[in-house]
Amino acid sequence: MSVYHENFTVTSGQNVSFTDVTEQVENAVRNSGIKDGLVTVFSQHTSCSVFLQEDSEDLTYNQIPLLLQDMINVFEKIIPTCRYEGQYLHPGPIHTEHAMRLRDEKQEWLLNTDGHLRSVLLGRSETVPLTEGSMTLGEFGRIYFTDMDQTRARERTVRVQIVGE
Repeated sequence: MSVYHENFTVTSGQNVSFTDVTEQVENAVRNSGIKDGLVTVFSQHTSCSVFLQEDSEDLTYNQIPLLLQDMINVFEKIIPTCRYEGQYLHPGPIHTEHAMRLRDEKQEWLLNTDGHLRSVLLGRSETVPLTEGSMTLGEFGRIYFTDMDQTRARERTVRVQIVGE
């Protein structure tokens, strides 16, 4: 049994962002030389998620696939975007003080509790069976990386691990 690791980065915007990473993961599968096994795509970032979804051909005026905009709309109803201090319990005064003093973060960057809560619901990884060198995503399946942190644009790391033969 072989294990192969590959990472790549995506750049997110200052709004909820979605990146279709299917092709980058397919490249990792080819690079691995593994034909049968499991492909895991993982986000180490606690306000980001990896999920499988159908490709949606239609786009909003902001170039967001309609199905993903629907997801944003649903999340806005159950976990509203954090717009002001005290809207959520987190971050509390200790976390805020440590983030600013120890990690040189700006106070407005801490208004991202919604991103953390949303990413827990979506999950931070997906595992896809690999058969004869191809991921079994189905006819319309795509792998998306989403950054739910709306406080600033960032560069994020996507991790891919392939295990098999």
